[in-house]
Amino acid sequence: MARKGYVYILASQKNGTLYTGVTSDLAGRLLQHQTGTGSKFAARYGAVRLAWFDEYDLVVDAIAQEKTIKKWPRQWKINLIEARNPDWNDISWHLL
Repeated sequence: MARKGYVYILASQKNGTLYTGVTSDLAGRLLQHQTGTGSKFAARYGAVRLAWFDEYDLVVDAIAQEKTIKKWPRQWKINLIEARNPDWNDISWHLL
């Protein structure tokens, strides 16, 4: 059975440090980030606020999209976040 995948962007604050990641278990991965074990970069810069995510039917598609987004200029990532989340709220409650 194929696994779903998620591409996500964490932020330290509005217009702060951004971290782009991919996972097949978004809730579990967020818990790792919030406890400081998800990524040394995210932990160092306090990027633990879920600002944006997208779900894919196949994790391989999510991986491909993450690689694409990581190459984007910062402003494109900001535009992506603000299209759905203009106030940069932590949207992790969507996972409940």
